[in-house]
Amino acid sequence: MSTSSLADLIAPQLPYLRRFARALMGSQDRGDAYVVAMLEALVADNRIFDRDVAPRTAAYKAFINVWNSVPTNGRADPAGDIADRRIETLNPGPRQAFLLAAVEEFSTRDIAIILGKSEDDIAELIDAAGKEIAEQLASRVLIIEDEPLIALDIEGLVTDIGHEVVGVAATHKEALALARDKRPELILADIQLADGSSGIEAVNEILMELNVPVIFITAYPERLLTGDKPEPAFLVTKPFKHEMVKAVISQALFFDVKAGVKQHGAAA
Repeated sequence: MSTSSLADLIAPQLPYLRRFARALMGSQDRGDAYVVAMLEALVADNRIFDRDVAPRTAAYKAFINVWNSVPTNGRADPAGDIADRRIETLNPGPRQAFLLAAVEEFSTRDIAIILGKSEDDIAELIDAAGKEIAEQLASRVLIIEDEPLIALDIEGLVTDIGHEVVGVAATHKEALALARDKRPELILADIQLADGSSGIEAVNEILMELNVPVIFITAYPERLLTGDKPEPAFLVTKPFKHEMVKAVISQALFFDVKAGVKQHGAAA
């Protein structure tokens, strides 16, 4: 059992909890609101933070308990936005388990602790999520990446899951030209490009003409998860696992998130 203060235990987890919350909700604002709600719940009753497990596991367990306590998270509002309506097509349990495994990289044992289920139950939830997500329509993808080997790796995994790569750009100029010519339906973007320009700036220029989901790729996600600037709903951390990228692509397309992020000096 840890004897550290609750603040010391929870603070290092917050950037990654916020990433998870945004992927779960498909929105920066709504995801951050649930993290705040979790912190408020901890202030009211710190017993919801399980000190008998690892701090990271305990933090996600507390978050899931708060998220599950809101009845509307288990059903869609017919009058809601596209993300709300699409929740009907992907059940909350499988979505939680899939994100915890593929994006947050928890073990099956830890996911079982977080969700309060058996390890067999978790395996079934992850399998169900894979089947549900596989039913999504294929999309046209633009990759903005200046490292040739990484670009090839991303291109391979994108096509493996049924999507079409319409182009790979290594510079700001190439990215804009390909976006205008190919009209992608999803963008995977690095942050620092070959010509020294910003992938964030390139994406924001593209979003002035196209309304598409964007996933940013960076070796330093904490630089984009500061809480004081507009931030992306979806991040992939380098070095990445194929399963993680596939999961984030599915989430971005599931929620149909149309969002860039303003430049504030981050680099990767």
